[in-house]
Amino acid sequence: MPSFSRYLPEIFGIGLTLVCHWVLLGWFPGGRHWLRASAVAAVCGILLNIHFFWQLLPPGPSFIWTRGAAILWAILLCGTTGALALSRRIGRAEPPTDLVRRGVLQAARAAVVAAPAVALGYGTFVERRRLTPVSVDLKVPGLPKDLDGLRIAQLSDIHMSGFLSAEELAAAVDIANGFRPHLAVVTGDLITRDGDPLDACLRELKRLRAEAGLFGCLGNHEIYANCEAYTTEQAARFGFRFLRGEAQTLRFGQARLRLAGVDYQKMHSPYLAGAEALRERDTFQVLLSHNPDVFDTAAAQGWDLTLAGHTHGGQVTVEYLNQHLNLARFFTPYVYGHYEKEKSHLYVTRGIGTVGVPVRIGAAPEVALVRLCAT
Repeated sequence: MPSFSRYLPEIFGIGLTLVCHWVLLGWFPGGRHWLRASAVAAVCGILLNIHFFWQLLPPGPSFIWTRGAAILWAILLCGTTGALALSRRIGRAEPPTDLVRRGVLQAARAAVVAAPAVALGYGTFVERRRLTPVSVDLKVPGLPKDLDGLRIAQLSDIHMSGFLSAEELAAAVDIANGFRPHLAVVTGDLITRDGDPLDACLRELKRLRAEAGLFGCLGNHEIYANCEAYTTEQAARFGFRFLRGEAQTLRFGQARLRLAGVDYQKMHSPYLAGAEALRERDTFQVLLSHNPDVFDTAAAQGWDLTLAGHTHGGQVTVEYLNQHLNLARFFTPYVYGHYEKEKSHLYVTRGIGTVGVPVRIGAAPEVALVRLCAT
């Protein structure tokens, strides 16, 4: 697959934005100057979502919010264009004499046009901050008795930056500690880019408590920020072990659990090369991978459970005919929740933070509790 495939969301976004501006120019020819300026701002915002371009910006919340606002503007204009198209259809159906029905139709048109802005406002100021504890029970045939009821707290995609504060991460840590987990894991993307407050993030994660210890794997944004080694070394100072192609056997009574972790597995590349060597016979085997798309390979290799993040649950997702539509589905079938394949399980968490835009719609942030249950 060509390398530009990773930029398909941005390519699609720029194309859609330009089409919408072309449509708006036809509808409002008198506003061509501000519409052209609007198109430039929107396209620049989308381009700044690409790592190559955003790394040219100085670190700091002002710049991340400027970029986020430009992308939000692009989304809002596309949504408003669609809403205006729908309202124009409603307008053509407006009867010339029925004043009551005319008033209803005019109110409906106004509501349709306002809907995109209301949705983005809700996603930015309400749902993005609606951190939710989520519990899932995985029924595992043949699970060793001493692993029955084992509790694993999972945090992921923290993206501590101008979009997520230390106080918000502290609330997530408090939720995880409230689970009283036997094991706590973090599945990557602690920050978004270089210059983000990685040390402050690690200080909050230091408060995690779990009987069997704290473990994690690294995500793609640790690569972008060039902080993989630093994160691993600093976390190890307080007993938090990031597993980078490594594994550790944990004992729970008479049962053993083999916990392994891999660095970010680039999507649509050969997955989990060498991970078979991390497995151990006669143990329950858990794999930490930021990218959930590895699940088919993990199941084939015989991993009992894979814990992943990366997708943010779609971050902005719309339910349509019992399907959830979001950009993540262009890249992986494993967007959110519990999946099974043969005897293997996968749990993909929605994570805590946001990237690109400070918005969540239909995919509230979460701290997950994965509980193993014998059947």
